[in-house]
Amino acid sequence: MTSASTDDVVEYDPATFEGLRFHTAVRAFRDGTDSPREYLERCLATIAEREPVVRAWVVLNESQARKQADASTGRWRRGEPLSPIDGMPIGIKDLLETRDMPTQMGCAAFTGNFPKRDNAAVWALRQAGAVVLGKTVTTELGGPEPSQTTNPFNPKHTPGGSSSGSGAAVGARMVPATIATQTGGSLMRPASYNGNWGLKPSQGGINRGERQTASMTSHGVLAACPEDMWLVAIAIASRAGGDPGWPALSGPTEPPPARQPGALAVMETDGWERLDDVSRGAFEQVLAQIESSGVNVQRRGEDAVVERFERSLTGVTELGSAILAWEHYWAFRDVVANNPDGVSARGKRFFIDAAEALGAAGYEEALRDRAAVKSAYALLGPRVDAVIAPTSSGPAPEWLGDVPGRQPARWPTGDPAFNFPSSLLGAPAVNIPLMSVGGLPFGLQVMGQPGTESKTTAIARWIGETLTPVRV
Repeated sequence: MTSASTDDVVEYDPATFEGLRFHTAVRAFRDGTDSPREYLERCLATIAEREPVVRAWVVLNESQARKQADASTGRWRRGEPLSPIDGMPIGIKDLLETRDMPTQMGCAAFTGNFPKRDNAAVWALRQAGAVVLGKTVTTELGGPEPSQTTNPFNPKHTPGGSSSGSGAAVGARMVPATIATQTGGSLMRPASYNGNWGLKPSQGGINRGERQTASMTSHGVLAACPEDMWLVAIAIASRAGGDPGWPALSGPTEPPPARQPGALAVMETDGWERLDDVSRGAFEQVLAQIESSGVNVQRRGEDAVVERFERSLTGVTELGSAILAWEHYWAFRDVVANNPDGVSARGKRFFIDAAEALGAAGYEEALRDRAAVKSAYALLGPRVDAVIAPTSSGPAPEWLGDVPGRQPARWPTGDPAFNFPSSLLGAPAVNIPLMSVGGLPFGLQVMGQPGTESKTTAIARWIGETLTPVRV
């Protein structure tokens, strides 16, 4: 991580910070007082200013982006935009293939990898007229090895992972939206740490294209506001559909309006014990506001169904990690065999050693345990509109590198305990940038039942638009 100077630290206040928005700019595109090309140039100016410290990008395709923006400008002026996101500059996580840029996956073993084809989501974005500006940094192979990217609010702190660059680029106001992915907490945790709105859809809700390896990975969207978040997600899903055998994310073409829930359940997970007192206090302030608005908030110890669900989540991080390690084992074993020095020691432990320790029988047992978690969660469906929780175990932790002579940190990009449930359950989750702890963002998470992205987004909007942001 880069050493921070006073000029590099930006105090985050959720009540006043406003990221870069796109949906509010299109009226000016129509009347000619602004244009997608001018919008793009402002993005590029911000990138030039902040990228030396934030380091969110692997590749920037500026010349092609300008051509795309010019074409979009013409469409808006003719009154013929391809979609509401026509002309939106978007960053693509460097795990997803792009026909005009390399896909190197944050891994030395894939240096120079250039398949020259588009991931299904990237293809859909091009069909919608979005400006594919560049590839954002990912941690190595989407795993725990930290990347070069720093937190845009304080470069001593991690931006989270694995969607490090995607979260940081939105938080630094470089672009209005980016594409991220999640296996454990790879989308939601960067959303929390970087002050993003983030949508992790239901399992299979957005076509993953070539990335079908694991049973609990998802494509999703990070954005500066819920409107842009939804517009990008629905633009992709309506064109590329869902994964084979899965229904696509569905809902209105316009962002779902805010909707007050009748009842919410609090989800603690194993991460509750590791949540510091200040962050827990901020979350409790949010809960108090929700209850004072007339929402029935149910908690473990007070409700038997919530308690059963919480008990099923015991060991959720280990369970999710085991499943992912086994499902990635075959592909990553060959990568390590062909290029043993091209994958970090931490990556080898996470993907190879963990899978070999688990074995086929252990994987089958893990699948049974996951089914039990899903059953316990399904019982909450008729009782509450959604589940609410912190999105992370506090704000982004400092990350200055492993300490020589000590065991390398297991989770240098942050504790994923609050994120694994949505991945294990195949459930939609939305991060709301509603809290600040010590001058850094700290997100609030709403998780719905599978297939309820629109409802979950509407509830998240109600929370974001109704409640007073908390700063401690």
